[in-house]
Amino acid sequence: MGTFPAALIVRLIGGPTALIELGGLRLLTDPTFDPPGDHPIGRRNLVKTTGPAIPAEEVGRVDAVLLSHDQHPDNLDDAGRRFLDQVPLVLSTAAAEARLGGTTRDLPPWTGLTLPRPDGGELRITGVPAQHGPAGSEYLTGEVRGFVLSGEGLPRVYVSGDNASLAVVSDVADHAGPIDVAILFAGHARSPLMDAYLTLGGEQAVRAAEILAAPTVIPIHVEGWRHLTEGMDAVVDAFARRGLTDRLLILHPGDTATVESRTPLI
Repeated sequence: MGTFPAALIVRLIGGPTALIELGGLRLLTDPTFDPPGDHPIGRRNLVKTTGPAIPAEEVGRVDAVLLSHDQHPDNLDDAGRRFLDQVPLVLSTAAAEARLGGTTRDLPPWTGLTLPRPDGGELRITGVPAQHGPAGSEYLTGEVRGFVLSGEGLPRVYVSGDNASLAVVSDVADHAGPIDVAILFAGHARSPLMDAYLTLGGEQAVRAAEILAAPTVIPIHVEGWRHLTEGMDAVVDAFARRGLTDRLLILHPGDTATVESRTPLI
């Protein structure tokens, strides 16, 4: 009989911010801990509508931050930037490393980095592409990174970051699969700078789930900011129409879930 991988624990703090516990290590995605309010960015103003379910000081030890990008306040707000000062490692883009300094490091696409686990094993974090809008919009939206987490005895986890491209999802499935758990940034974010969506919507999220063949999908970044045009209901409806509701793991801010693998390691 095969042995089952260690459990994955995910706690949603709000927006794109989730605490991931895997292999005894604690990873935080895109820190956003500001209260509701305005966030001017160039000629635009991104409006945060809800604060975090868990304040930064209650998060506890974080071994690494998985920062999809630093240039937009809905992925790294003011309190989130201060939070980075206490983290030993921040993995992100080359642009983020140049701007943030400190412990921030570029993790280029398809490049891996290993962290020692308390049980003597290793957790491998691989940078993967993300496209924050339609093709050709990179000069406006900037560089973005996704991540794949893997290791012996662990489920393989995909963290999409702010990605709007199903072609990118296909690349991840082809080069970093099979994926056991997909944490998809959704919300169908829209910018006044262009007539286009910058992240997955419900329909795109269910197609991503099909492409990845992931048995568990956790949608995040669907609430808390005014420029998000679809909430969790849109994701649930899209999965229901495709008969894939059983793959969804819905977390609301403050919720914690444990994901047990459905298939044994042989």
